[in-house]
Amino acid sequence: MARNRIDPEEFHRPLRRVLVGLLILLMVGLFFLWRIDSPRVERFRTALVDRFVPSFQWAAAPVTWTAGVLDNFQSYSRLYEQNQQLREELRQMKAWKEAALQLEQKNARLLDLNHVRLDPMLTHVTGVVLADSGSPFRQSVLLNVGARDGIKDGWATMDGIGLVGRISGVGQQISRVILLTDSNSRVPVTVQPSGQKALLSGDNSDLPPLDFLEDPDEVRPGDRVVTSGDGGMFPAGLLVGSVVLGTDKRLRVTLSADYQRLEFLRVLRSHELTPITDPGALVTSPPIQGPPKPPTSPEPAAEAGDSNG
Repeated sequence: MARNRIDPEEFHRPLRRVLVGLLILLMVGLFFLWRIDSPRVERFRTALVDRFVPSFQWAAAPVTWTAGVLDNFQSYSRLYEQNQQLREELRQMKAWKEAALQLEQKNARLLDLNHVRLDPMLTHVTGVVLADSGSPFRQSVLLNVGARDGIKDGWATMDGIGLVGRISGVGQQISRVILLTDSNSRVPVTVQPSGQKALLSGDNSDLPPLDFLEDPDEVRPGDRVVTSGDGGMFPAGLLVGSVVLGTDKRLRVTLSADYQRLEFLRVLRSHELTPITDPGALVTSPPIQGPPKPPTSPEPAAEAGDSNG
């Protein structure tokens, strides 16, 4: 009886071999089926995919879940880095805010100590930059403010930081601004701290040159450039930019205004100065006329000498 008993291992081993062989044949058949270029085989492949692939969505669920987890982790990492960066920038902005408040208080104390009288006429009108419709100027923009807003030719325009240009052409509702970079622009400036006077001449480039410098040896790259107020074109002291040395070895100015993002411009109201007709009246007032003096009587000795003669 023990000799007639069949070992289960002897039965399972051939069965596994047969199943493995069938699986290999099936895979090879699928490989060749996917390699055959025939319309009929293509329709068969499509029908096979439509029949079996939707049934295996459960098998792709773990992969989809794992991919979602990885994407969420990467998003969280990016958000964490951005949060740390924003915290650092906020800390720096708080330091700058404190410094600005201290400078503002210091400036107010200095103005009070020196009894500085601010010009109430230097107010501004803010306009939106419109698309340029074309003009004889190569570097100009349009603003949505005009004569109805009291805009006049020649007024200075700023972007909040630096000088941008001047009004050149005023309509009822719009006005044109010729930029400092235009070849028709000429602005008297002063280079600080040397105090050298010059003329900022536009040449249709981002770095307009400085012409007619009194002493170029006194000017260094990095010096501050402001309007001089000569000729009454612009108010004095408006920030223009800083001096740089161009590739052509000329002293040029990198403008403080952001010409790539001109969205709003401030038009500074200027008032005409009273013409000077009597320069001496600005220094001293005319003398006060007192009552006329009585005539003086001649000396007694003089009268006696005359009588003896």
